[in-house]
Amino acid sequence: METTTPKETPEIPSNDEEMEQKIIEALKSVYDPEIPVNIYDLGLIYKIRVYPDNTVFVLMTLTAPGCPVAGSLPVEAENAVRDVEGVEDARVELTFDPPYTMEMMSEEAKFDLGFL
Repeated sequence: METTTPKETPEIPSNDEEMEQKIIEALKSVYDPEIPVNIYDLGLIYKIRVYPDNTVFVLMTLTAPGCPVAGSLPVEAENAVRDVEGVEDARVELTFDPPYTMEMMSEEAKFDLGFL
């Protein structure tokens, strides 16, 4: 059987809320090295799709297009997702549309960074 890389398909909804929560927890273990907040609470994760075959697609951004960790942070996020029990494969895609703004941060992140 041929293995394919998960592709973004908007019409396929997440099939497993429990798996999605585990993936979110895994993404919360990944931190932007310049900001003491995880990438999920920073608002860098735009979309998570868990497909029926337990492959995962994550769409994420960075705080700025010239971010010095542009090459490593998506890989770190992808590896964190792949390490989740039950995940068969994962792909993280980077986008800058829409551009990141501080309004995308969770209330907890804003509080931790002193914005609240």
